[in-house]
Amino acid sequence: MAELAFRAPGAGPLPSTGRPWWGGLFRGRVFTCTTLLLILGLSVLYPIYLLILNGFVIELDDGTTRIGLDHWINAWVQPGLLDSVANTFNRVAVTELIAMPAAILLAWFAARTDIPGKSFITASMWLAFFLPTLPVVLGWILVLDPDFGLLNQLIKSTFGTKNGWFNIYSFWGIQFAHLMTKAIAVKYIFLLPAFRNISAALEETSRVCGGSSWYTLRHIVVPVLKPAILITLIVSLIHSLESFEIELILGAPIDFQVFSTKIFQLIREEPAQFGMATVLGLGILGTLLPLIIWQRYVSTGRDYATITSGFKTDLLRLRSWRWPIFGVIALFALNVTLIPFIFLCLGTFMKLFGYFTMPGGAYSFEHWQSVLGDPIFVNSTLNTFYLGFGAALLGTLFASLVAYVSVRTRFRLRGALDFLSWLPASIPGIILGLGLLWMFLRVPVFNPLYGTIGVLILAVFFASLTTAVQLIKSNMIQLGF
Repeated sequence: MAELAFRAPGAGPLPSTGRPWWGGLFRGRVFTCTTLLLILGLSVLYPIYLLILNGFVIELDDGTTRIGLDHWINAWVQPGLLDSVANTFNRVAVTELIAMPAAILLAWFAARTDIPGKSFITASMWLAFFLPTLPVVLGWILVLDPDFGLLNQLIKSTFGTKNGWFNIYSFWGIQFAHLMTKAIAVKYIFLLPAFRNISAALEETSRVCGGSSWYTLRHIVVPVLKPAILITLIVSLIHSLESFEIELILGAPIDFQVFSTKIFQLIREEPAQFGMATVLGLGILGTLLPLIIWQRYVSTGRDYATITSGFKTDLLRLRSWRWPIFGVIALFALNVTLIPFIFLCLGTFMKLFGYFTMPGGAYSFEHWQSVLGDPIFVNSTLNTFYLGFGAALLGTLFASLVAYVSVRTRFRLRGALDFLSWLPASIPGIILGLGLLWMFLRVPVFNPLYGTIGVLILAVFFASLTTAVQLIKSNMIQLGF
C-alpha cells in the first residue's frame, strides 16, 4: 500500500529513506551550496545590474555621456506602445487559455488511460519541441497564405470563391502558429512526468477510506500535481510574453506589434535605441517578478510526496472511445510535425517561394546546390554542433545542481537560488544578450572568451537555464527520494 507523506508549511524538505549516493553531496556542505549561489548570482544579477545602469546613461551628440531619466520617460510614451502591450496580453491570454487545458488533457490521456499509440504521441511532442519555430512557420505559410497558400488555392478552385477561407496573417493565424509550434508541446513535456509519477494507489486509497471523487480530486490529485502545473504555467507565460519570431513574420503584414517586436524595432533604428529597448526589457522583468514570487510561495507552502508505491491500479479504460480519441490526437500530432515539415521541404525546391506552379517548372535543386556548395556551410554546421553540445552539457549539469539544492536540501538560501534561476527567462533574449555582452567586456575572467564560441555557449546556457531547472524541479518537488 502506498504511503502519502504530508509536510506542513515551512517545515523544510521531507526526510527520505534510501537516499542515493549523490544525495549526501550537499548534506552539511554549506560551502558548496554557497559557491553555487555566488556563481549564479554573479552570472544573473550582474548583467541585470549593467542593464539597469545603462538605462540611465544618456549619450550626447559630442560623444560624452550623462546620467538621466530620458530613456525611462521616452520608452513609455513612444507611439504604438500601448497597442503593443494590449496585443501582447491578448495574444498570451488566448494562447494559454487554449494550450494549457489541451496539454493537461493530452498528458492525462497519455499517462492515465489505455489509449493506443502513447509512444507516438510523446515522440511527436518532443519533435515539435525540437523543431525550430521559424521553419515551421514558413511551412504553414505555404499552406495558409491568403494568396498562394495551397489550402486556400484548393478552396478557391473547388468552391469558386474569390478568396480563401484562411489567413495566417491575422490574430487567429498567429494563435494557430503558436499552438502548432511549441505552446502545447512544451506543456505536455513538463506535465507528462507528473501524471505518470503520481500513483493511482493514492486515489484508490482515498476512495477506500470513504472519500468522494470530488474530495480525492481536491485533496490528493490537485495538490500533488499543483507544483508541476504551476511551474509549467509560469514558464509558458514567460516564453509566451517574450515570443518574437511568429509575431515578427506573421504580424508585420498587418502591423501587429507586440512588446518583443517593439523592442526589436528600437534596436533596428539608426542609431540603435539600446537605452529605451533596455527599459522595455526591464519592464517585462518587473511584470514577471510577482509571478515568480507567487510560484515560490505556492510550491513550497505544502508538498506531497509518494514514499512507496507498491500498489498500482489499472489505467482508465476508454473502451470504444480509444481509437476515436487517438485519431483526434494523432491528427494534432501530424499538424505540429509532419505537415509543416513536408511543406518546408517542398519550399526548399521552389524556384520562387510560394509558387507551386510556374511556366517552365517551379522546382529545382538550385537552393540545395547553393547551400551545400558554400564553404561556410561546413564551418557553420560544426559551430552549431559545438554550441549545442556545449550548452546542453553545461546546462544539464548546472541545472541539475540548482534544482537539487532548491528542492532537496536544507540550505538556508535555497529560495534565493531558485529565485535567481527564474530571472534569465524573465528578460527578452535580445536584452539579456546585451547584458551578457557588457559582462563579458567588464569582468576580467570572461575577457578571454570574448570573440570565441565560448561566449555563445554561455549565452545559450543562461537563456535556457530557467526551463532546464524548472523541468527538473517539477519532478523533484512531486517525488520523494
